[in-house]
Amino acid sequence: MEAQSAVMDRDDVDRALARLGAEHEAVETSLLALQDHAGRRLLEGAGLTGVTKERWAAADAAITRLWTYFDAYSGALDAAREIRERRRWPGRDELVELTERLRGPGVLIAGAAAEGAALAERLSLAELVARMNELYASSLDVVVAADSVWSALPARIDLLAAELHRTRSLAHSVGVRPGEHPSGDDLEAITAELTALREQVIADPLAFWHPVSGSSAPGGGRPDTTRYDRAALALEDVRREIEAVLAVRQDAEQRLIALRDVLSRADRTLAEARTARGEVLAKIAASEVPVVSGPPTALQEQLAAAAEYRRQARWHRLSPLLDSLEERAEEELRRARESLTAVTAPLAVRAELRGRLDAYKAKVARHGMAEDPLLIERYDTARRMLWSAPCDLRAAEQAVLRYQQAVAESLAPPQPQYRPEGPGKEDA
Repeated sequence: MEAQSAVMDRDDVDRALARLGAEHEAVETSLLALQDHAGRRLLEGAGLTGVTKERWAAADAAITRLWTYFDAYSGALDAAREIRERRRWPGRDELVELTERLRGPGVLIAGAAAEGAALAERLSLAELVARMNELYASSLDVVVAADSVWSALPARIDLLAAELHRTRSLAHSVGVRPGEHPSGDDLEAITAELTALREQVIADPLAFWHPVSGSSAPGGGRPDTTRYDRAALALEDVRREIEAVLAVRQDAEQRLIALRDVLSRADRTLAEARTARGEVLAKIAASEVPVVSGPPTALQEQLAAAAEYRRQARWHRLSPLLDSLEERAEEELRRARESLTAVTAPLAVRAELRGRLDAYKAKVARHGMAEDPLLIERYDTARRMLWSAPCDLRAAEQAVLRYQQAVAESLAPPQPQYRPEGPGKEDA
């Protein structure tokens, strides 16, 4: 009963043949598309190396085996169709034979078994389709991955190489050359990297492929652009450096003029500080006056070197020198101003004491006490000290403080006298 129930009837056979025919057509379309795929043609003609060489050898063998399977599948399907077409109503023997052909392991594949097993094996049509699907997916994965890398990376590398060429020409125009400027060395390194990267991408594209984890679709992944991205960033850094050098070329004269002005102001300020120091030493007694340094000759020499660099169009050397000079010139001007402030501090103290003394004298006059002998004496004492040369600032400050104290006491309201009450107050 089991054998009889396993035999297909005419409708089962027709449905199976229709399904297998559709599968045959789909497989044939896929194989022809794979045969014509641009990536496959490139792989066949390329001088491959590394992982791509290994995987393409396996994929190429798999494609050959695919056609062997397909031919066997086509032959088995044609034989089954021929049996079915003999009669409109197939007999029992024909249905048994069709059942065996359509469902049983009736397709003999010579030389297709795994190594170490039999030289031939028998497969059912369903098993054959499964085998073909598996081989097709693995082969297409190699072809699509290689084609994706070839479609993406070489073109981008060529565009970057063109940008590199323009940057190198610009660099040479401003004196940025290998062995003379770090950016020139960087350009050489980037050039070598892009040349090597392109050669490796062409010869071994699958070494630059990141498959997507968990994806079962053929060609699931993306090209690995790590080295390309690194080279692009390095070139961008160099390009910015070249642009900075170009900017130096454009505004070098104005920057040199500004530098000369800053250093000139620093020189004048130091000269003023030296003159002021002599004045302070002559007019102020018992005061420590800081020594004033000479003009910054080293900066002047470097400024002259910068002007020479500009004359010789050595912009790559001028750029860092100007940056350093601008910072140091501003520092020199700040130091000169601090020196002038420190030197003239005693004069500023004397001026403040003089102003304070005159302000209190005016206050005394407003209150009608200008003829007070004590106030006149203390004012004259403080004034002689402040207007004498050399002036003893410490003594003069004490004299001013004494005058202030006398003024404050003279202007203070009288304190009421306290008289205790007692007998005889009224008589008093």
